[in-house]
Amino acid sequence: MRTFLIRPLVMTLCVAGLAPSSSVFAQGRLAAAGGRVLPAAVQQAAAAGTQVRRLTADEAVRLAAENNLGIQIARFDPQLESLNGVQAIRAYKPTLTSSVQQNSNTSPPNSFLSGAQTALNSDQFSMTTEVQQQLRWFGASYSAGFDSARSTSNNFFSNFNPQLQSSLSFNYTQPILRGFKIDNTRQQIQVSQKNLEIADVGVRQTLTATSRSVRNSYWELAYQIAALQVARQSLELAEESLRNTRARIEIGTTPPIDAVEADAEVATRREAVIVAEAQIETAQDTLRALVYNPAMPDFWTIRIEPADMPSLEQMTVDVDGAIRNALDRRTDLQQVRKSIEANDIGINFLRDQTKPEVTARFDYGLRAIGGVQFVRAPGIGLAPGEITGEQHRGFGSVLGDLLTNDFPAWTLSLNFSKPLGKSSQDASLARAQLQRTKDETQLKNQELQVVTQVREAARQVVTNQQRVQTTRASREFAERRLEAEQRKFAAGTSTNFLVFQAQRDLAVARNNELRAILDYNQSKVDLETVQEVPLR
Repeated sequence: MRTFLIRPLVMTLCVAGLAPSSSVFAQGRLAAAGGRVLPAAVQQAAAAGTQVRRLTADEAVRLAAENNLGIQIARFDPQLESLNGVQAIRAYKPTLTSSVQQNSNTSPPNSFLSGAQTALNSDQFSMTTEVQQQLRWFGASYSAGFDSARSTSNNFFSNFNPQLQSSLSFNYTQPILRGFKIDNTRQQIQVSQKNLEIADVGVRQTLTATSRSVRNSYWELAYQIAALQVARQSLELAEESLRNTRARIEIGTTPPIDAVEADAEVATRREAVIVAEAQIETAQDTLRALVYNPAMPDFWTIRIEPADMPSLEQMTVDVDGAIRNALDRRTDLQQVRKSIEANDIGINFLRDQTKPEVTARFDYGLRAIGGVQFVRAPGIGLAPGEITGEQHRGFGSVLGDLLTNDFPAWTLSLNFSKPLGKSSQDASLARAQLQRTKDETQLKNQELQVVTQVREAARQVVTNQQRVQTTRASREFAERRLEAEQRKFAAGTSTNFLVFQAQRDLAVARNNELRAILDYNQSKVDLETVQEVPLR
């Protein structure tokens, strides 16, 4: 009598002493080389015209880095933070303002000194241009402006008609205490830089976490395919027992009632096959959503066939080294540290705001006037003399007076301002310092949690290594027990019930070994991941 349809499991390929041809994972690979039959799910997909794509675990991770929507969303954050930094730096760009104005005014004379007898008319056209800029150094700022105007009037007291005026002005403001080392603009730029670094760490966190999800989903799909193979092996054993039972019933060595038990066992195991096939579809969807672009026309129909087999290589876990690496590289710790650094920038700004406001200011200006100047004879009293001639000074002459610095004016001032008593900045500084102490305490607590997580992940690797060994031994004992029960049944010293029980025990042992190997590989992924990002 046949004892087994297909000997050991997928992952036992890597176990010493077992035949490579027994691996259900290896069937697909050998079929590609020629000669072996692909797994049934792959055969059905090929028959239906569905595209089947063989992927290694590394290829799946690479595809996820290119197509995963979560990663694409995370990559927007650094771009947004970069634009925030650009927006803050824009405060240092010079600003040009300009205005043009035409003014006309007619007013009644209210005294004999109004300059007109019936109506006083004046018209003015003016233009102003100014450049302002906040400097990057020491909080300083400057402004430079140029004004020009042309005005006409019927006021006989005017010496110029039309009159041309021009002026140049320059202002430089320098904070001496508050705002010298840091100001609001420099704080925003530094904080935006820290936020950009935090966003970059967030992208790395998303990439690493997605890589873990991809690898775990990849091995889960491999496990479900292998579990389906185990379920089919168990079904074939039950069907063979049913055929043997019916043959014995026909020759009269077994009562007909035994066929009922065999039929029930076949139905139960056929249900297990159906459930295993559905779990493969679920694992396909999970992995597909992680590695492929949903915009693909065949996104929901493409099937993934794992090309890698789980590794059973023994590894020595360096717990202390993993802890040091995690404390240095964990993205959540880096984000907290950078957030504390960003808060320190705010503390420096608030501390600066508690200083007195002492500002030095220097203003320098030039003025010039021109146009048509009246030459008058000496007047009597307050009355101007008669106009005896004209002198013309054009706009070029006005500009020449400005350039030759003929009529300068300057002012140097020192301004001081200090609130009496405690200010709102003092309260804000105290609150920010208290918040920093709280953040440092939270960081220590988070570091403790990281160490606990790393130790637990390392412990899982060691535990799962031992589980692989024990479940392998259990599976080997289950195989021997089934062989013994089949021999005894053939000799008439056993029953269908005991044979079926041995078959069920073998299926459970095979699944336990599959699950132990899967858990071992996933625990290795988790140990590698927990040193980079938190396990969610």
